[in-house]
Amino acid sequence: MNLPLITRAEEHNENIAIVTTDKAFSYRDLLDTSSQIATSLLENAEDLQEQRVAFLIPPGFEYVATQWGIWRAGGIAVPLCVSHPRPELEYVITNSGASIIVAHPNFEGILRAIATEKNLRFILTSDTLPSDVSRLPEIDITRRALILYTSGTTGKPKGVVTTHENIQAQVTSLITAWEWISSDRILHVLPLHHIHGIINVLTCALWAGAECHMLSKFDAEIVWQRISQGDLTLFMAVPTIYVKLIAAWSAASSDSQKSMSAGCAKMRLMVSGSAALPVQVLEKWQNISGHFLLERYGMTEIGMALSNPLHGQRSAGYVGQPLPGVEVRLVDDNGELVPPGTPGEIQVKGPTVFLEYWQNPQATAKAFQDGWFCTGDLAVVENGNYRILGRMSVDIIKTGGYKVSALEIEEVLRTHPDITECAVVGIADAEWGERVCAALVLQPERSLTLESFRSWAKEQLAVYKVPTQILLVAELPRNAMGKVTKPTVVELFR
Repeated sequence: MNLPLITRAEEHNENIAIVTTDKAFSYRDLLDTSSQIATSLLENAEDLQEQRVAFLIPPGFEYVATQWGIWRAGGIAVPLCVSHPRPELEYVITNSGASIIVAHPNFEGILRAIATEKNLRFILTSDTLPSDVSRLPEIDITRRALILYTSGTTGKPKGVVTTHENIQAQVTSLITAWEWISSDRILHVLPLHHIHGIINVLTCALWAGAECHMLSKFDAEIVWQRISQGDLTLFMAVPTIYVKLIAAWSAASSDSQKSMSAGCAKMRLMVSGSAALPVQVLEKWQNISGHFLLERYGMTEIGMALSNPLHGQRSAGYVGQPLPGVEVRLVDDNGELVPPGTPGEIQVKGPTVFLEYWQNPQATAKAFQDGWFCTGDLAVVENGNYRILGRMSVDIIKTGGYKVSALEIEEVLRTHPDITECAVVGIADAEWGERVCAALVLQPERSLTLESFRSWAKEQLAVYKVPTQILLVAELPRNAMGKVTKPTVVELFR
């Protein structure tokens, strides 16, 4: 049997699938090119039989055709990150046991050397593709499809393995919840080595027979030009991208602002995810675009689990309710269910949950409890909606016998007139267990003393939540998805 993604694409043959800055490609183009790439990868074999193929290609048609080509040849796709330095690329290639590397010519320098050193097959996207397509293998949907590396908050990144069936469950859940249709057009501005960009945007669009407009990299001016054309129906991004778009809108002329806002008004849905959305960003964006951003919650291991509703009331600071086909529960330290209003760890079950951590059975076993995946995220249910309190490890600070949420404190600190961004962490302390500390990015030309900051904070927060130490920084350390890397912030205080 053919993969359902491929079968569905055949129904949309002449429709536009991918649009880049220079060209539009149909579903037929995608099917034809991916079958040529699959033939080239197979090199006379009948089936790659889950060989790992690592590929480094900027966002665009070649990226998608290569990903599909790997799947159609029976391989496991291992997407690499365009911004990673050589040691990180080498780690993923080695850890996944990739036998083939496919690279865009821009990355030949860095990747050919790794391939030569490790004696791996090396293919450039500029190589001539075979004109005769070989018979492609039948792929069972229970087979492994994708390995994505999670930015582990502890230790080295782990390879998260999802099957074709997992991907199908993740995609159909979102298509149902967010009502994707073939006439949708989405602008893709997210990295393509991460679940948000690969599943929520790219694969959902292609499953629905919609158009995916891809930019080779994020550029606020270009994004606004595209939005201003008024033909897009969907947009998904991370909070840092919305912050950059707000800044670009604020700097534009009032005529430009009008056409930018008008372009947003023509869309049916705008989504934010991958990191907590500060309420002030949500409110500023609503003023600019007329959209109350839909927040949702997910992670590499589970796809998306919770979402605010497409229709109906969305609440700032909340991530809504379980998505179709996903079971979610909150448990305490003993694994017992907690009542509404009591914080607990989010656990998830269902066909969207990943298969395993690549060649790491101990980590896989440790991640599950009675068939439920333990996310390590703490949340509370209030009025039927989930509110994320943060990572149990880094965002929950135990100070003087109290458990406090770093995210809750950050939300309050951002309302200070002089603070633009902040990261709150717990620093080990003999007396308190952990001390609450805050790294702050201030508005230009502003200064802040610990004393004045603390007296302001005491009017907003319980005294044990008020940071005892602050650090003024030019910018916060972030990963490729724009998430603040808390372990690095902790190091700044040491």
